[in-house]
Amino acid sequence: MAQRRAGHPKTGHPKAGHPKAGHPKNAGTRQRLTAQDWADAALAAIGEGGLAAVAVEPLAARLGTTKGSFYWHFASRDALIEAALERWAEVATEAVIAETEAEPDPELRLRALLLRATDAALTDPLGMSLLATAADPRVAAALARVTERRIGYVSALFAELGFPQTEARRRGLLAYTAHLGHAQLGHAAPQALPTGADRTRYLESVIDTLLHRG
Repeated sequence: MAQRRAGHPKTGHPKAGHPKAGHPKNAGTRQRLTAQDWADAALAAIGEGGLAAVAVEPLAARLGTTKGSFYWHFASRDALIEAALERWAEVATEAVIAETEAEPDPELRLRALLLRATDAALTDPLGMSLLATAADPRVAAALARVTERRIGYVSALFAELGFPQTEARRRGLLAYTAHLGHAQLGHAAPQALPTGADRTRYLESVIDTLLHRG
């Protein structure tokens, strides 16, 4: 967890669907970096080069600061990695669920969520990079928490649509494995996937299959 010294107020950082980091602060309007800035930069590095890419000096250069800023917020590299993984869970799961909940119809929530998540996975390498680093106990623990949260939420949507709990869980798991398989293909063999309007029709057909009551 990030450590902060008392007496220094935390500066705000706008939330977004995906953390953005990597651009030095404008020298004319330099503000003190927050622990969240460092966590976002660490996530960007993980997406580009895996867990090994999380190193203090390159991240400081990315953020346009010095190592002193890092040690103001974190006791160690491990603490930064833990903070980055928590930030990933917040931005890539909890924030997405919160936005999805704005739609009152559970079927429309389910469709919008699966389409959005699939689109995001194709353009963002972070999820695949974390899966590739799952041998690390810290990453494995974060993946386990996020995976259960995601499957649990999708399963709850199926239950809200009237499926029995056991069947809702089975369909939630099917939906998530379909999402991960699509994401893996999108990064490893994108030519195997349909594009444009064909891709939209394909994804809608996947959702129709998941919703089918035989």
